[in-house]
Amino acid sequence: MKENYVFQDDSKIAHVETHFETNNNIEFVKRLFSNKSAIFGTAVIFIVVITAIFAPVIAPYPYDYIDLPNMLQSPSAQHLFGTDDLGRDIFSRVIYGTRISLVVGFGVIAISLLIGVILGAISGYFGGRIDSIIMGMTDIAWSFPVTLLAIAIIAALGPSLTNLIIAMALVSWSKYTRLIRGEFLSLREQEFIEATRVLGMGHARIIFKHMLPNALAPIIVLTTMEFPIAIIAEASLSFLGLGAQPPTPSWGAIISGGRSYILEAPWIIFFPGFILAILVLGFNLFGDALRDALDPRLKD
Repeated sequence: MKENYVFQDDSKIAHVETHFETNNNIEFVKRLFSNKSAIFGTAVIFIVVITAIFAPVIAPYPYDYIDLPNMLQSPSAQHLFGTDDLGRDIFSRVIYGTRISLVVGFGVIAISLLIGVILGAISGYFGGRIDSIIMGMTDIAWSFPVTLLAIAIIAALGPSLTNLIIAMALVSWSKYTRLIRGEFLSLREQEFIEATRVLGMGHARIIFKHMLPNALAPIIVLTTMEFPIAIIAEASLSFLGLGAQPPTPSWGAIISGGRSYILEAPWIIFFPGFILAILVLGFNLFGDALRDALDPRLKD
């Protein structure tokens, strides 16, 4: 009789679990956006993304439009951020530069995350000799200076935006591998994972359906922290001429082009540098708030 009662109430139990998950999600969102840092970071990220999408509509001039008679003009109603040494509108170039920064950020995160998830999951799940080999590779990659290794890879592949993304991803995957391996080492000892093995589930199903979803929280936090690092690295390498090539309006390339006119036309450096700082600050503040919201110790 008891078993029949449980069977009849399965749908009710499922409904209660779904309702519980919904309440948890609502509570998480409230906890996240009760933090002023999260609100500021979200606003900055939203504005930058909208700017990148609608850059052709927002920018008053084409980013590569040369107007030599108006070269090195100070900020005015016609040119909000002034012009550079070729008369190009700095405001338009900064607007289009948001696309470069976001493309590089998403590209680097996507590739490095893919490599890190695969290697970290295999290492943490199987352990043993496979774990030793993968972690040996990770330690070697971790030991190299990131910027110098990226410069070496770009020098071998040739300077371009695509090669910059590849180089930065190849030097960033080790962070994700170490994090995911640690999460998997903890999860594989849990009772529900042991139950999946007893039920005869395959390795791939256990990893991707049961273990990886339970390791998403720290991965998401790390991703929000690594995104601004990728943007800064892109600007640094483009400043050195190893990233986006002229006339592509990368923020680093704009700053590099204006360094010779730092006294005569400081606005060439100031505006892209200021926007870069605000974007990085927004991502960092959002990442900190997200980490705090996901930390159960700070729930109260």
